[in-house]
Amino acid sequence: MNMKKTVIAFISSLLVLCGCSASQPASEEPVSGPEETTETEETAVPGEAGGKELLVYFSRAGENWDVGVVEKGNTRIAAEYIAEKTGADVFEIIPVVPYPENYNETLAIAQEEKDNQARPEIKNVVVNWGSYETIILGYPIWHGDLPMIVYAFLESYDFTGKTVYPFNTHGGSGLAGTPDKIRAVIPEADVRDGLALTGKTVQNDFGSVQPEIDAWMHDNNFIP
Repeated sequence: MNMKKTVIAFISSLLVLCGCSASQPASEEPVSGPEETTETEETAVPGEAGGKELLVYFSRAGENWDVGVVEKGNTRIAAEYIAEKTGADVFEIIPVVPYPENYNETLAIAQEEKDNQARPEIKNVVVNWGSYETIILGYPIWHGDLPMIVYAFLESYDFTGKTVYPFNTHGGSGLAGTPDKIRAVIPEADVRDGLALTGKTVQNDFGSVQPEIDAWMHDNNFIP
């Protein structure tokens, strides 16, 4: 009788293993729960040797602080403008598990990630990283810090010989000391002082911040 039970358990185990062997790609649409993935997308950015700029940014759409539900995150709006003016190539940091559209849910997840010093998995990679000497890095301020997924990005690449120009959007905390935090993570890079933009203004009155962005780009020799 014990032998019969053993055989049945063995067959059941085989069926379970067979049923779980297929993996599903992560969706790019916002979801409220985690998804599993076994693949990382390689995002080929058309870089050229000789110091061409790469603009890297992380941004989140959906419900945002003090601006309601938006189709484009605050940081993305600023990033697209900077890329257009500088001619930089663009790489968006995309999480494997998208953050919820609901603001409070994302707030809670971001706090948990910060408390645990988590490094959320990134869905895509820069395949020609060595082509760039200049990195323009954009991000929102979450809980007075970089989002943990931006730390994950910084820790994934060799920044030796690269110059990094940070900019961020925020709800009142300014730069929140993030340039120094970036320097601590990638001491091999030359990290310049950052540009802080109020997210609500970027979203609702972008024309009023354009002169500030233009001045920052001019001071850093991105534009005449």
